[in-house]
Amino acid sequence: MSISRSGGQGTSEVGNVDFLRICDGLCYDLSSLQELACRGAWRSVLDKVAQARSKSLLSKPHEHLIYLSYNAIALTKLRRFSEAVAELDLVEKGLDIYRYETYPHHYPNRHGSMAPFVLRWLHAELPSKLGRRQETLDRFYLLLQFIREKLTKNLPNASRQVWSKREGLVINSIISHQLCHKEFGVCLDLMKDLIKRDSTPIARAILMAKLGYIQMQYGDLEGARGTFGVIEGIVNDGNGEIEMKNLVNRNKALMFMVEKDYVSAVREYQECIDRDGSDVVAINNKALCLMYMLCMSWLMLIIRISRRHLAVGLLVWHLMILILRVLAYEAFVDQITNPKSWHIFFIWKKFKNHLFH
Repeated sequence: MSISRSGGQGTSEVGNVDFLRICDGLCYDLSSLQELACRGAWRSVLDKVAQARSKSLLSKPHEHLIYLSYNAIALTKLRRFSEAVAELDLVEKGLDIYRYETYPHHYPNRHGSMAPFVLRWLHAELPSKLGRRQETLDRFYLLLQFIREKLTKNLPNASRQVWSKREGLVINSIISHQLCHKEFGVCLDLMKDLIKRDSTPIARAILMAKLGYIQMQYGDLEGARGTFGVIEGIVNDGNGEIEMKNLVNRNKALMFMVEKDYVSAVREYQECIDRDGSDVVAINNKALCLMYMLCMSWLMLIIRISRRHLAVGLLVWHLMILILRVLAYEAFVDQITNPKSWHIFFIWKKFKNHLFH
């Protein structure tokens, strides 16, 4: 939880206390539950939920739903998907039955659903974790329809913004699942529709970057190049913030990587790093390019420097290790016909310990 500190430490502490009181006023001991979740202490979240349920500390229906949400998220984060699905069995009866007007003695003069949106999203996502991909897609499309029906109503601006963000989240979830099965045509249609709906130039540029990535996977390199060119035009016409300039350079670098021009890709990624030393995508991708170029001494230097300046969690260590292991395996299988891969196999044996120290 981040509280504004613009008024000094004393103001920040007062604001923090007020925020915690608001949280606990909404739901029993919500502040400590939220703090555990922000720290990633998912087992402690499970313990706290179990304790609150066993001692009957939750007196109102919405409190049960909030604790159910945290419990389902914790189980999902711990990859206990079967238990998370069992936790959401009540959703099978329909979340729409959990409405304020159903409990007038608890919520006088209140109307609408009390179900947290995360429950609807998890209800759609979790079947894919158990191998039921089509069920997940069906539920996401139903959820998308539900959201769009909401957006057709006369909503206050704040509510409309929230539901628009939820629409984007669900569409991106659908795209992610479709991409995993190389259904690029559907992904392109969804992304183009999402771009048309977003009016701000910066948001449109970010979405167009995703469109370009899909085009690259689809094999439409010229289409991706054209999309990235439009993004560059949007950024040049705007304020040219560091984040957006880095987006342009990363797009150029990706095109160079596809063409196996790793030297040019490294140059583009270095520009990103020079502007923003915490650009994790640029750092990891530059390291990947250097690995393909067999510049392992520079690769290890980048990793060591990055570890000094970035939180460990920001660097994709498991991805780097996985890539090296895959390359080493490929080299072992193809050691005679591909001398370059055989070279990587020996590099892996020599440098693997550096990734763990």
